[in-house]
This record gives sequence, structure tokens and C-alpha cells, in this order.
Amino acid sequence: MTTTQSPYATPPSVVARITALPDLPMSEIKALWKELFREHPPTHNRQFLERRLAYRLQEIEFRKIDRNLVDRNKRRIQAILDSGQNKKFDRDIRLQAGTVFTREYQGTEHRVMATVDGHYEFEGRSYSSLSRIAKEITGTAWSGPVFFGLKPNASKKPAAKRGARK
Repeated sequence: MTTTQSPYATPPSVVARITALPDLPMSEIKALWKELFREHPPTHNRQFLERRLAYRLQEIEFRKIDRNLVDRNKRRIQAILDSGQNKKFDRDIRLQAGTVFTREYQGTEHRVMATVDGHYEFEGRSYSSLSRIAKEITGTAWSGPVFFGLKPNASKKPAAKRGARK
């Protein structure tokens, strides 16, 4: 981009840069493409270039926030390619800080809040997993995501037919 900025000015946010894309001249779109992708644009289709640039800008910004994001996604993609199935997807789900779970158990309502560091707060204490909180509430081992309704309970397998080999 040809705009010059003071070294003391804060750079525009990703949202501001993305919303400005439709107003940029095509020459600046191509220059931004070269800057972000280190190659010439593959097409002159403006809509395609804007969408890919918007994605790339977000990818760069969010990689700064969560450096493990790209590695985690690469591992997940490789696992899907290797097995043909997307197993254990819920282990990588990161809940937004401030999300509150409510569960009534034996007539008492229990509230759990997701915190910024990926932990959970329950009754003023920090826990690393929902399962620990579920055990604290019930006194027995529970799957935390199942207990709080984030994941359905494992379905029962159909009963074997009588006389069939096992």
C-alpha cells in the first residue's frame, strides 16, 4: 500500500484493513498481494483477490494471538487424511472466555465460567478441566463436556442378535 504512516501511529486493525479492501485501487490490491503472498496475483478477478487477502490478513493476525493454531490445524488435517475420520475434534475446542455453563444437579444450580487462560472457575477456584468440576459436584467420575451438555452422551451399541457369534 502506498499510504505512509508516522512511526508513532498505531497500525490499522485487521478489521479496518479488510473493510478498506473494496475501496483500494486494483494496483494497491496487487501490491498487497505481493507483500502478503510473496508472488504475483494468480488472477485479475478482484473478488477472488479481496477474499484471499482478507483471509490472509486474518491468518497473520490470529497467528500472533495463538501461535499453536496453525500447528494444531496441521495436526488435525493430517489425522483426518491418515484415518479418513475427524476423531477427537472436541479436544481442540477453545471456549470463549466468559462463557458460563449452568447445570442443575440434585436440586442445586451450579455455575462454571470459562476463563481467559483456558481454565474454568467454579465456586471461586480454578480448574483445568470440566471433568474435575463434574467430579467435584457429583462425587463420581463424569465426562465434564457430557455433564455440562457440550457433548452428547455416547450412544449405546445395539444389542447383539440372539444366537449370533460375538
